[in-house]
Amino acid sequence: MKYEDNILEVAGLEPDYLGFIFYEKSPRNFDGTIPQLPDGIRKVGVFVDATIDFILEKVKQYNFDAIQLHGAESAEYCLALNKELKEVSTPLDLTEIEDKAISRGVEMWKVFAIKESFDFERLRPYEGTVDAFLFDTKGKEKGGNGYTFDWSVLADYPSTTPFILSGGIGVDEVTSLLSFLEKPASNYLYGIDVNSKFEDQPGLKNIEKLQQFKNLLTINSREG
Repeated sequence: MKYEDNILEVAGLEPDYLGFIFYEKSPRNFDGTIPQLPDGIRKVGVFVDATIDFILEKVKQYNFDAIQLHGAESAEYCLALNKELKEVSTPLDLTEIEDKAISRGVEMWKVFAIKESFDFERLRPYEGTVDAFLFDTKGKEKGGNGYTFDWSVLADYPSTTPFILSGGIGVDEVTSLLSFLEKPASNYLYGIDVNSKFEDQPGLKNIEKLQQFKNLLTINSREG
């Protein structure tokens, strides 16, 4: 997300998460103000090989509920960041008695790019440190490439760490998504990440397309 009015429009569709990218090379790089969001929508800060201090600064500034690491961050880096994040509280309700906010930990998601195959041994060092893996399409850009990878690669997913499915997912992929949800690997599916297929321009989401996508998933899920 990038534009304040558009953020509020998308929030009206009640997604579980909204993402904000902090990477200067991205056309979706965020440097604005995040408006007050409805309860239940969690904010995600997306970073690419950023310093721990930079991430902590943004987490505190925007009260992020999760961070997504989209670079070549090592397991050692994630462990060090995780320790720092445990010291950061994200307020849930600032109206609590005596202004004592309920707080929760900040989730950490690590991105791995996939094209035609993937060595799942790469995940092992991150187990127990990250809260979820995000599998994206390997392409020229750090995300937002606009096409899917071969989801059958996940048929033998060996981990119990939840994962997020990403990469070129749009309205045309609904049938494939519903098929994927019937496979054993989907037992660990934590979420579906959508981005470029719903944009009128980088960071500006098309509300009609998003609503259509949500409706198709909801209707077909009920029928199934």
